[in-house]
Amino acid sequence: MPAEYATFALAPAIRTGSVSPGGSHRAHRDFLDFVVDGRPLLFRLADLDAVSPLASDIPPAILTESVRGLLLDAEAPLAGGRHVIYGCPECDGLGCGAVTAVIERDGEDIVWRDFAWQTDDTADLDFNGYRGIGPYRFRGDRYRAELERLLREEPDEAAPAARRVLLIGARAAVLGRLAAALRTIGIGADIVHDTEGVTDDELRGYGAVAFGRAVTEEARAQVRGSFERAGVDVAYVEGLAPVVPVLVAQIVAALDPTPPERRRVTALAATGAEAVVEVTSAVGVQLVAYRLDRLYRTHEKLLLDDVLEPGTHRIALDAKAVKGQSFLVARTTGSELVVPVER
Repeated sequence: MPAEYATFALAPAIRTGSVSPGGSHRAHRDFLDFVVDGRPLLFRLADLDAVSPLASDIPPAILTESVRGLLLDAEAPLAGGRHVIYGCPECDGLGCGAVTAVIERDGEDIVWRDFAWQTDDTADLDFNGYRGIGPYRFRGDRYRAELERLLREEPDEAAPAARRVLLIGARAAVLGRLAAALRTIGIGADIVHDTEGVTDDELRGYGAVAFGRAVTEEARAQVRGSFERAGVDVAYVEGLAPVVPVLVAQIVAALDPTPPERRRVTALAATGAEAVVEVTSAVGVQLVAYRLDRLYRTHEKLLLDDVLEPGTHRIALDAKAVKGQSFLVARTTGSELVVPVER
């Protein structure tokens, strides 16, 4: 008698991009995650910065090849019938490491088993195998139907809007640095004073609008009116401060399409004494404080870089790092949250 069946589905997910005042950055990636028994499979891997092979920014031919491999309509790319389940977000090689698994047919069913962390041609299950993950048995017809729809769907013309933002503000230098930072992580950005004369088709190309603090309420109303008349539903971001990493984190959070129930970090609050972070599954979390001094220079300090277990966590803050006008950013591989430090 076959083992108990697991359900299989695909759901949108992201690997968030981020920047630091020093100029380092990591790329933003949109992909489809594997949802097993109603829960993203990536969430079972505590602190993994990785994406599935079903990314939205790869050429159609490569996506088709990946899907055919998962359907077992093509040869397995790795020895022993192994397939890449999650790989490096920055490259497509095994050198950085990847989560792989054997995918095989068992009668009409599809089985994923022997999950392992793999960095070369051969997986060492004794040393790098994932204990407690799998095997998963899926009903073959439902498994195929979920993946085959990717081969039938036409490219989504609205997809670029999820990664494009309109920047409106009074400080040209800050806007220029912000636009450049967003572009380095794969988010398109355009700078305008207002939306007068912008066509409806152009407005449909944006997923968010970010206002600087100096933008008047009258100007904000004009922009909102333009998008409403065009029938475009966008996210509006009220810039907290002229600090590029903070603004990037706000925009990344606004563009996040992940349903709240599938996010790992669901809440963040901060006072001068502590931060409160709510986590739904084990995940690596970075807490970074950004502070503006009296000369409006930005100071950055990493306050936490650790794996947090599910639940609510209270974390003491360094008083010097959050004095004055300061902000706290919580980063994971799949989301960013940012809040001002309340007094």
